Amino acid sequence: MTHDLQQKGKLSAEEKLKEGSDYLRGTIKESLADPVTGAVTADDAKLLKFHGTYQQDDRDLRTERMRQKLEPAYSFMVRVRMPGGVCTPKQWLQLDELARQYANNSLRITTRQTFQFHGVVKRHLKATIAGINQALLNTIAACGDVNRNVVCHNNPYLSPLHKTVYEWTKRLSDHFLPQTRAYHEIWLDEEKVAGTLPEDQESLYGKTYLPRKFKIGVAIPPSNDIDVFSQDLGFIAIGKNNRLTGFNVCVGGGMGMTHSETATYPRLGDVIGFCTPSQLLEVAENILKIQRDFGNRSDRKQARLKYTIDSRSIDWFKAELNQRLGWSLPPARPFHFENNGDRFGWAQDSKGRWHLTLCLLSGRIKDTPDQPLMTGLREIAKIHKGDFRLTTNQNLTIANISKTNKPRIEALLEKYRIPLPDRFSAVRRDAMSCVALPTCGLAMAESERILPGFLSRLEAVMEKLGLSNEPITVRITGCPNGCGRPYVGEIALVGKSLGHYNLYLGAGFAGHRLNKLYRESLTEEEIIAVLTPIFEHYARERQQGEHFGDFVIRMGYVDEVRAGREFHEVRPEKVVQSA
Repeated sequence: MTHDLQQKGKLSAEEKLKEGSDYLRGTIKESLADPVTGAVTADDAKLLKFHGTYQQDDRDLRTERMRQKLEPAYSFMVRVRMPGGVCTPKQWLQLDELARQYANNSLRITTRQTFQFHGVVKRHLKATIAGINQALLNTIAACGDVNRNVVCHNNPYLSPLHKTVYEWTKRLSDHFLPQTRAYHEIWLDEEKVAGTLPEDQESLYGKTYLPRKFKIGVAIPPSNDIDVFSQDLGFIAIGKNNRLTGFNVCVGGGMGMTHSETATYPRLGDVIGFCTPSQLLEVAENILKIQRDFGNRSDRKQARLKYTIDSRSIDWFKAELNQRLGWSLPPARPFHFENNGDRFGWAQDSKGRWHLTLCLLSGRIKDTPDQPLMTGLREIAKIHKGDFRLTTNQNLTIANISKTNKPRIEALLEKYRIPLPDRFSAVRRDAMSCVALPTCGLAMAESERILPGFLSRLEAVMEKLGLSNEPITVRITGCPNGCGRPYVGEIALVGKSLGHYNLYLGAGFAGHRLNKLYRESLTEEEIIAVLTPIFEHYARERQQGEHFGDFVIRMGYVDEVRAGREFHEVRPEKVVQSA
């Protein structure tokens, strides 16, 4: 069927599992019904990703439970599929109730513009997923080797262009949904049709789906808030007089890599041409099919679209795409990005409606003694007549607020001590982290739990130097897989081992350039000590309007990375001269 799939002897175990899974059914029903263990079988755990859930265990408890000869404290992370990050107040309340009933009393906004539940035990997994569907949302293909949640600018009310782009985002999401009925049979008690599902009902994906995950994002210049160059397939909306004329097409982005394996690396996408709105789905489908047919199915570390392109060349990819289309993409249209962060605070649209974007550190929505955030947002949802918009930077927009309702929402924000973003420093507003410990099985170090403290220490240094208002993107991840998009952060900490991080510097403020390794395996204290003299240098010698990432390159702290393959290149140590 496909180019590399013909090499049957070289298929990875995951490919064989997918092929024999009866279109993602496996033995999931049997695993869920087994009362002896809180886990599912290893194969079913892999298949569950396609259904929107990951099996995890509490690593804080792992050693003690092992000592007591108990199995790990298994639970499941459940991810919602929510194109463009849209949630009505009614849906918010339904998800809030599920989080309190079945999860760990929190919701988390992810970098793919959706919600995750954490801590769902196996006996509650079906009820949680069914409850999400009762809210007229779902978890289908939120994970797994398929196209995942399609992201876009989070507020379609800002202009007619934004509204149109959001509608195309929803169409992209719907177009790439898997067709198997396994999800509905397992979670929603739909009866299975006699016989097996014929392959032509998965005509796009086939029995083995994609070689690896696939991510699509749509950006609207001058804001690159979704980090369009980090997507497998990115579309850059081109408009004229607030009307959509088409999209520049960007391919081959991806953040993940593996420490000490230089054949793996983050990569930013290449802009290869332009398409009209009527051509969008055709172009997207054929790009996905190229990855389906040529992606590496023997080595999952080389299976993303970025490696498919680099193993053959971008010219090969464009020729293959043009051949499949039967026509050639015209040249890309001019565009310009200014930043990759969110627009915080209150904003009013042309119709007089108000929109408030809040800064939610790490996207975590929960009650604490100092701030009953989850309760406060629940009370807002009870009176809100507009909707909620999640951002890919883990923040939240309360959108479409009427003039009469604005004072009521302001009063609730004050009552529940939910601060407006102007209470935070610029560096805190733009900071991001992944979940990492204790639940993520891939985490090598802390991330979400250390972010607040690390930012406080960073802010203290910056305040002394008069840099409190300087916007600098800081991202922390517990491993190199890139869930928090660390490699497009001007400062990034990537977990190397417990308490130790690789420090990367020099990404572009608008997400247009990767960063570069500056120091390896440092503690938090060592990172602050290393950054302090660089900040001092920046405070003295930065040029007007010069961003930190540009400064560290100009001053020679790190080299500019022009392509993913240069990410690991090592140069002789260079002494930085400063006045």
